Amino acid sequence: MGKNAGGNPDCQTWGGYTGSIVVYERFVCMIPETVPLEAAGPIMCAGVTLYDPMKHWGCLNKEKPKTVGIIGIGGLGTMGIKIAKAAGNRVVAISTSIGKEALAKEKGADAFVVSTDPESMKKEFAKCDLILNTISANH
Repeated sequence: MGKNAGGNPDCQTWGGYTGSIVVYERFVCMIPETVPLEAAGPIMCAGVTLYDPMKHWGCLNKEKPKTVGIIGIGGLGTMGIKIAKAAGNRVVAISTSIGKEALAKEKGADAFVVSTDPESMKKEFAKCDLILNTISANH
């Protein structure tokens, strides 16, 4: 465990399950020593959040690629773009902000749509097989 965990060093607990955990083995995985813990956290959290629906809806089969739309280009959205692209899909990033286009394409998006621009939306109308919404606010 790292020396710089933060918090109050006089009463750090390192979390509830750092010493032991009792679960079925299929729910536990080892993080390889080559993966830094600061990288493992987002993979295990945001990664599984986006991986699971893609698996459920058949978007992880490189033999049968689909078009996956990702709404919201933040932490979850960029993880979704990476996973969808790595699985061989065409990826459409969807955002209210044109300022997110470069980031979305850097992460692997094939197309970018500004959801507040009707002309932009027409470019990808009815082309997505699956749309994952990573926005927590009403929209």
